[in-house]
Amino acid sequence: MLTTAKIEEIRARIKTWKNKGESVAFVPTMGNLHAGHISLITEGRRRADHVVASIFVNPMQFGPNEDLAGYPRTLEADQQKLVEAGCELLFLPTPEIIYPRGLAAQTFVEVPGISEQLCGATRPGHFRGAATIVCKLFNIVQPDIALFGRKDYQQLQIIRTMVEDLSLPVEVMGVDTVRESSGLALSSRNGYLTAEERAKAPALKRTLDDLAEAIKAGNAVDSAINSAKAALQAAGLTPDYIELRQAQTLTPATDKDKELVLLAAAYLGKARLIDNLVFNR
Repeated sequence: MLTTAKIEEIRARIKTWKNKGESVAFVPTMGNLHAGHISLITEGRRRADHVVASIFVNPMQFGPNEDLAGYPRTLEADQQKLVEAGCELLFLPTPEIIYPRGLAAQTFVEVPGISEQLCGATRPGHFRGAATIVCKLFNIVQPDIALFGRKDYQQLQIIRTMVEDLSLPVEVMGVDTVRESSGLALSSRNGYLTAEERAKAPALKRTLDDLAEAIKAGNAVDSAINSAKAALQAAGLTPDYIELRQAQTLTPATDKDKELVLLAAAYLGKARLIDNLVFNR
């Protein structure tokens, strides 16, 4: 696996592949890789001739009180996992390479509406940072397909909307969430959980499962969501939000909508956990 911080080296290698008519899959990450990330690499190998990954802890998507400095960085272990999974090219840029004029002077990409709700309401500017870095990485790598985990469901829909609105020639694919045996969705931020908190964390997935069943049974949505929030609190989590949305647009669900998604975020110690559940009514 070639590891480089140089944009020109990335482009040269990919140009060589594409001149041969070979396809490229891309997995952008912030590092501290786990089995969920590796599932994206594996799926990329199934769908393209070559797989490229990036590791960049993006300062633009961190708020002033968030964990940019403390975000876990495990480069050596990450590289080993990528090699074992069959990744051939790793882009490892610095903030100076990505934002040479600094964040304050950086052109940004923002997907309106969808970016300000749900996690965007709690983390203003977060999805502007995510959309901007993904757009930049797409322009550098120019992949045929890009793979993202469905755990970050709102981010996935934002990237899809950005690609459509900006007419980017990239197929955006969501890959199923990888979970622990307890049901807890894998996340780099799970490392913030203590042993006691990790035992409580699976309550988020259980609560979404129970809530989906209640909605499919015809229970009033508002009442069912309030009961779900109470269940989370009883389990030791502090709900940020639980919302029922139309699965494709993330607009508030109506009685006529059949394809639905439950999205939730909750605080547990130092960690903010997110999860979602897509279902049909």
